[in-house]
Amino acid sequence: QVQLVESGGGLVQAGGSLRLSCSASGRTFSSLALAWFRQVPGKEREFVAAISRRGVYLYAEYADSVKGRFTISRDNAKNSVYLQMNSLKPEDTAVYYCGATSSSEYRPRGPYDYWGQGTQVTVSS
Repeated sequence: QVQLVESGGGLVQAGGSLRLSCSASGRTFSSLALAWFRQVPGKEREFVAAISRRGVYLYAEYADSVKGRFTISRDNAKNSVYLQMNSLKPEDTAVYYCGATSSSEYRPRGPYDYWGQGTQVTVSS
């Protein structure tokens, strides 16, 4: 079992930045592939970014809507994954969720086995 706890959400003006954090416990962190998704009321949860598990080369993938603005990273020593969000837009407003999987059939856009409770990000125009 893996427990995930997100933090760092809040209210920011358009063009601003936020850094989300997700701490994990319950399993060897370096064995987990991790991702950020987001969801607005009435819509399905959508993929934002993912980063692979430990290896010589860490592979990151992004949704087209955030490419060039958001950066996903991980710190295995701190059992944490981060999402640096720059040049935020009102359409980035959502609840952001951290997901994790240890599956050997990992695909960046899912599925994920474990989820956090989410953190609200609101971007004002």
